[in-house]
Amino acid sequence: MQRYLTPLFCGLISFGVRAQTSIPPADTQVRLAVLAAPTEKREGAAVYGYNPNKEFVLLRKGTNDYVCLADDPAQKGFNVSCYHQALEPFMARGRELKKQGKSPAEVLTIREQEVKAGKWQMPKQPSTLFVYSAPDSSYNAASGEVKNGYMRSVVYIPYATAESTGLPLKAEAPGMPWLMDPGTHRAHIMINPPVTK
Repeated sequence: MQRYLTPLFCGLISFGVRAQTSIPPADTQVRLAVLAAPTEKREGAAVYGYNPNKEFVLLRKGTNDYVCLADDPAQKGFNVSCYHQALEPFMARGRELKKQGKSPAEVLTIREQEVKAGKWQMPKQPSTLFVYSAPDSSYNAASGEVKNGYMRSVVYIPYATAESTGLPLKAEAPGMPWLMDPGTHRAHIMINPPVTK
């Protein structure tokens, strides 16, 4: 997946200078992927990651309402995410379109058209995505250690606008929530805590 906040994470800043050259063991991928989930959701979350052939596969079946994605070894830096299962149609379709070579703008347009046509649905209630990332220099794939990670979150609220939520369209202070892509199927509240040095 591309390094964006709104999956396919459109909006997430990429970290690092190089991609991994090997695939961590499945148990390591699972352990690291759930770092993006709330503590009480980690044990039962479904986890997708990569097999030794670098294919995207289900690594662990879930027993709760969370889905987590392991770090993509083909991308720079470290980036894992977890989200409410109600977002899975949105996320899965984004992955499919990216695999087809669609650009982020094309993904947005196609998904918007498909939702309006009733091909699949966005959640009717606000639904959350958490993203945990770190610079490449802070991630050791061999040992499965991550240092200096950064957590940011997104609350999807389809078709919300600044007028319907009272939220600004940009962060006016560090950590202040703001609304991205207002009026679209993927309207979402961005919450980016200040980065500590």
